[in-house]
Amino acid sequence: MTALRRIATWSPAARWALGAAIVLAGASIPVLRYLVFWPIDQWQVDVEVYREAGVSILTGRPVYSAMTEAPQLLPFTYPPFAAVVAIPLAFLPFGVVGWLWTFAQIAATTAIVWYAGWRLIHRTGAWAPITLALLTVPMIWLHPVSDGIRFGQVNAFMVLACLMDLRRPRPGVLRHVPAGVLVGLAMSIKLTPGVFVIHYIVTKRYREAVTAVLTAVVVTVGAWVLLPEASFAFWGGALQDPTRLGPNAGTSNQSIRGFLLRVGPDGAAGTVLWLAIVAVVGFFGYRLARRAYRAGDSISEVAAVGLMAVLLSPVAWIHHLHWMVVVVFAILGVDPLRDRRRLWAAGFITVFFLCRMPWWGITWLNHPEWPRWFGRVLQNADTFGSIFALGLLWWALHLREPWSTPGEDGTDAVDHTDGAARSVTGRGR
Repeated sequence: MTALRRIATWSPAARWALGAAIVLAGASIPVLRYLVFWPIDQWQVDVEVYREAGVSILTGRPVYSAMTEAPQLLPFTYPPFAAVVAIPLAFLPFGVVGWLWTFAQIAATTAIVWYAGWRLIHRTGAWAPITLALLTVPMIWLHPVSDGIRFGQVNAFMVLACLMDLRRPRPGVLRHVPAGVLVGLAMSIKLTPGVFVIHYIVTKRYREAVTAVLTAVVVTVGAWVLLPEASFAFWGGALQDPTRLGPNAGTSNQSIRGFLLRVGPDGAAGTVLWLAIVAVVGFFGYRLARRAYRAGDSISEVAAVGLMAVLLSPVAWIHHLHWMVVVVFAILGVDPLRDRRRLWAAGFITVFFLCRMPWWGITWLNHPEWPRWFGRVLQNADTFGSIFALGLLWWALHLREPWSTPGEDGTDAVDHTDGAARSVTGRGR
């Protein structure tokens, strides 16, 4: 205890340095596994796709026809604006890009924890840097997050952008950025953040919806001017070709459609069933997000809409479930020690997604003598887990417990006692 008290007396810079060291030490496990001991022909394959798109622009080769090196042979599948954003990667050796991208993902995940867990983290006062670090490490170990590190994925940045855009109180760095801009930019890089535009419309926040759409349109038109051939190739063909994304029925696709492709009926019957389930889950999910918005709980709001991006999409790879980081902190709330049910629920969903059950399911199914139904359950565990997480968000949001939360700088507070967000200090948002 003496050592702990001594750390509390350190300067802020020293405490933040210790927090950073804890994060890096915890992150070393997936980093060593996927960047040091991983087969070189599978090394950072997705960031290689991004980098090759930048190389294509600089060398004049077709963006959507180029492939990464064998044996992966992966095409670029993102909108043209994403290729423009990837140009700086082309100026660096691929090995350097892989390492820099990994540390950027770790930093982005830490920022997600900071913004999603701010209600809890700020309560610890001088311990905030250490609290942030200790909460971040298990989030990096979640298998959707570690899979993002494995492939060199972009999901950490998408989640961070959408979270910063919708979180209330608004982060100070976005003081002069209209709400909806970051969602629009995220949509221009990856289409799935478009679920937030639907949420804006459902909650009658038409200004944010228009801002997001206009931002996406402006940067997309700008990319069209810069890359007319690539833009025609994407919007006129590549976008409609789901096979470019990989095998949709593969275990990695943990969307509702991926689940049905593996176990459900084929053909028109399967499509009708998928649309029916999507309608039900979408109604429930967007209603939950609207309830969170009206209650002033922007973390639960982002968590619910983020799950819609996974469950409703035709294709949602395991690493798309980076949203689970936000889900965990939405369930934890501001003070889980006051209601241990929150702590147990958040702990359960964390442990669930620490496990790599879809791959355990593949191993199980490779044994014909074992019951196949259980192997199928494991194989589709992340789909079930996402739906269960949606239910936990609903449960946590409806816990009738008064609490108040500190603002980003520790001076603002919002009272949610009767379900309506009201400024306590009177400061403007």
